[in-house]
Amino acid sequence: MLASTVLVTLLTGCSEKVEAAPELPARICWDAFASKEVSPLLPPGKEAEFDTYSMRPFFPVEESEYATCVLQIDGAASFTADARRVDFEELVDWTTWEKLGPAPIDAGKKGIVWHNGAASYIVCEPSKGPDTPGKYIDMSLYVHDLPKKGDRAEESRRIFTDLMKQFVAFTQKELKCG
Repeated sequence: MLASTVLVTLLTGCSEKVEAAPELPARICWDAFASKEVSPLLPPGKEAEFDTYSMRPFFPVEESEYATCVLQIDGAASFTADARRVDFEELVDWTTWEKLGPAPIDAGKKGIVWHNGAASYIVCEPSKGPDTPGKYIDMSLYVHDLPKKGDRAEESRRIFTDLMKQFVAFTQKELKCG
């Protein structure tokens, strides 16, 4: 009797183990990304949901300062896509990512990628002078808990590079700039 109880417990434990990311809609985050392209970056889990800000349209009004999309897996933030409007190009600040050893990528005006994220920005309207604001869109993608080195990190950088190129193209189209 004890052996069958142990076997049932072991089998139940095995069936509970989740090894893949939960199923997602075909497109996520304002329909900017195909979930099949984001899924390899995601941790395994049972349930995926988007935070309430993610349900808002991409830059819902002209005066909006930002747009954000956070995909949570089993309650933890797992994938984040952000875009924010800044008035001057020098306000695009990536100093927080410098410690992660980013590499340049060809996305937007300037792009960078690291093991668990990427950033870029585009110019919608350049400043006409030092005191005249323009319209610059600073974008970032981020996934929590990815390895910093090895094959998985290299694959993540490749995926983030592709996703950032898509995010730049999406943003340019949506905001009619670039």
